[in-house]
Amino acid sequence: MAQPSNADFDPAALKGFLANRFGDAAMTIERIGGGQSNPTYFVDYGAHRMVLRKKPAGPILRGAHAVDREFRVLEALAPTNVPVPGPVLYHDGVEPLGTPFYLMERLDGRVFHDCSLPGLSPAERRGIYFGMAEAMAKLHAVHPDEVGLGDYGRPGDYFERQIGRWTRQLRESPSDRIPALEAVADWLPRHVPADDGRVSIAHGDFRLGNLLFHPAKPEVIGILDWELSTVGHPLADLGFCSMTWHSTPDEYGGILGLDHAALGIPSQREFLDHYFAHSVPTAPLERFHLVFSLFRFAVIFVGIADRARAGSAASADAASKWPLAGRFAIRAQEIIQGARPWSAA
Repeated sequence: MAQPSNADFDPAALKGFLANRFGDAAMTIERIGGGQSNPTYFVDYGAHRMVLRKKPAGPILRGAHAVDREFRVLEALAPTNVPVPGPVLYHDGVEPLGTPFYLMERLDGRVFHDCSLPGLSPAERRGIYFGMAEAMAKLHAVHPDEVGLGDYGRPGDYFERQIGRWTRQLRESPSDRIPALEAVADWLPRHVPADDGRVSIAHGDFRLGNLLFHPAKPEVIGILDWELSTVGHPLADLGFCSMTWHSTPDEYGGILGLDHAALGIPSQREFLDHYFAHSVPTAPLERFHLVFSLFRFAVIFVGIADRARAGSAASADAASKWPLAGRFAIRAQEIIQGARPWSAA
């Protein structure tokens, strides 16, 4: 049995758990890098090829690392045309791994963490971005009530509640205050667009690095990492995904400053047009949605830094992410102040 040196549980305990459900078999386990939140592992058990996601060990914020919600949304979406890995099982007990966890089907495909997509042709890059837009449109076309997720979150006033949630998390952080981030937190409540009544499942972290693409086609076969998902508004995901055009390569792999045309990457406007061409009709993306997304992402990085200081971060490089909170706050201020076009990048 292969045992990763950085596992936060005893693999023998997992093997015993799986033996009780699937019978005795050989097991290999490998920790997957790249995640900042819930520890994630490849688990092969006999003929079962799976991915395990669990809560991190140590103290966590109330409501954070909700692996039970992740599993619930996977179960709900599995029968639809939204591309998700098949759910296998959820275990809510502390034993045997020290925290609740779930298992899902392991899919074979490609994950792109660098949004400039090195090694691909211009045509392939364009296809990947449009495939991302189409997968998002599929998700937002599903009404929560139709898949048993009507109570997965509160419909209506989504952005007001989200601003309140992330502002509270910011103010409760023990980290040093970031003046630019505080200024954005003050701006947001005064600029919330009128609620157009659209309700969808909002992924909450919809970006290139959380998508699994077909091995040879520009087609999403799995939307991953549903920890922040809820009943919400589709423009929250669209604004979040649009941050790619408003952050530099050293700011979590954005593409600001790159020659998009030479690379074959569509402009933000082309990406938005492609999404709206495939989506259920909704209101247009506004400056607010992008500022909100930049603010929220900045607060997420504050939380990552807090977990690193507490010793409960899933990624070894989590502490190094602290400066990104300030960088994204500055990007949000640039959008507020009109220093850069926000919808034609």
